[in-house]
Amino acid sequence: MTKKVVLIGLEPTKIDCSDPAYAPFAHLDAEKVQAGLDQDVAKLSALGYEAELCLTDSDPASAAVIVTDSIKRNRYDCVLIGAGVRSIPKNLLFFEKLINVVHEHAPQARICFNSRPDDSAEAVQRWS
Repeated sequence: MTKKVVLIGLEPTKIDCSDPAYAPFAHLDAEKVQAGLDQDVAKLSALGYEAELCLTDSDPASAAVIVTDSIKRNRYDCVLIGAGVRSIPKNLLFFEKLINVVHEHAPQARICFNSRPDDSAEAVQRWS
């Protein structure tokens, strides 16, 4: 049976990579982030996963609605939350909100994390 995977992250066009909080990603822009995400979805598909993106803005409340809707429509085997959410200190409450949404609505899913827009496939493979 094909495993279903969702990659949750910030919509690349909504990330201000010039913001000092995003200094670890200053070398990226929206096009590079999107290209890395698309590359990982394609890589996961080639590996036999059914993978999709769930991209949100940085508002925890609206992101929770978007992610909840995605999780309710699909039974995911693995949920990845991206580094743009997880590794930026000012996004801590946002990250906590998403973790709790996933825990509540997809308790069966493994949770994993990437460290860059282009290493999601490796993170998924560690846990699924």
